[in-house]
Amino acid sequence: MTRFLAAFAIAVVCACTLARAQSATQWQFNDEDDKPPTWTETLRSQAVDLGVFAGFTVLALVSFFRKDKTLKYVTLAVCVVLLGFWKSQLITIVNIFGLISLDLPIFRYSLAWYLLAAFTVVSTVLWGRLYCGRMCAFGALTQLMDATLPASWRREPPAWLERRASFIKYGILAAAILYFLITRDRFIYRYIEPFWMFGFHGSAVMWTLLAVLLVATVFVRNLYCRFLCPVGAALGVLSNLTVFQIKRWKECNTCKICEKACEWGAIQGPKIIKSECVRCDDCERLYADTKKCPHWIILLKDLKRQSSATAVPLS
Repeated sequence: MTRFLAAFAIAVVCACTLARAQSATQWQFNDEDDKPPTWTETLRSQAVDLGVFAGFTVLALVSFFRKDKTLKYVTLAVCVVLLGFWKSQLITIVNIFGLISLDLPIFRYSLAWYLLAAFTVVSTVLWGRLYCGRMCAFGALTQLMDATLPASWRREPPAWLERRASFIKYGILAAAILYFLITRDRFIYRYIEPFWMFGFHGSAVMWTLLAVLLVATVFVRNLYCRFLCPVGAALGVLSNLTVFQIKRWKECNTCKICEKACEWGAIQGPKIIKSECVRCDDCERLYADTKKCPHWIILLKDLKRQSSATAVPLS
C-alpha cells in the first residue's frame, strides 16, 4: 500500500506543477487596481487555497486521531501533492525571519498561509510537532521514501551519536537567525532548507546539494528532519509547552519495544523527548497492541489468574 501511495504522489507531480503555474497569481494582490477588493472579493479569490488547506487539515487531524497507518500514508501522499508541488505552502525559516523583523505577508491577501501558521503553532502547543509529522511536504516526502525503500538499505547511527546529532538543527537555527540579524539577508534559506524544490527554482549548486541530501536520506531515514531542519528546531522548542502528551505505562520504565521502533529517536528509556517527537503514531499503536505491549500482556495474565482463582469447581 505504501509503495502505491509513493508512486501515486510521484505520478501526479507533473500535473500538479502545471496546475500550480496556472494558479500562481492567486496568492498575489493586483497592484493595478485603483481600489482594494472587498472582503467578499478577497475571499472569493482565495477560495481554492482556503478550501485546499481546510480539507487537508481535516484529513491530517482524522489520520492523527484515528492512529491508522494506511490513512497516515494517504495523508503524507496528499501533503506532498497539495501543499508541496501544487501550492508550495510550507512553514520556513523565512517566516521566522519575517516574525523577527515584523515583516509578514499582508493578512488580507494571505489568509491560507496565516491559517497554516496558526494551526502549526496551536497544534504544536496542544499535541507537539504534528506539523512536522503530517503537514510538512518535505517531511512527508522523506517518510514516503522510508516506507517505500527496502529496510535493509538503512543504516541507523548509534544512540549516542543520534542524540548529539539532534542538536545540530538548533545550531543551524541559531546561526541563521544571527546571520539574518546582522545582514538582513533572507536568501540564506536556500542553503539550509530544501523546500524550494517544490517550486523548481533552484540553482545547479542547490540541486546538487539536494541530490546529496536525498541520497543520504535513503540510508539514514528522515535525515533532514531529525538533524538539520531549523523549523523543526523552532517547533521543538515550542513543543516543550505541549498540553496533551503521549501516555506512558509503568512497564515503559523497563520495556524497550517502543524505543527500538521509534524512527525519530524521540524515546529514551521511559522518557519521550517532546522536542524530537513528531507524533508519528508508531509508539501509540504499540501501546494499544494487546499482543505486543507488556502492559496489556501482564494485565490480561492477571485477569486470567484472578478468573481462575475465583472460578467455582464443578462437583
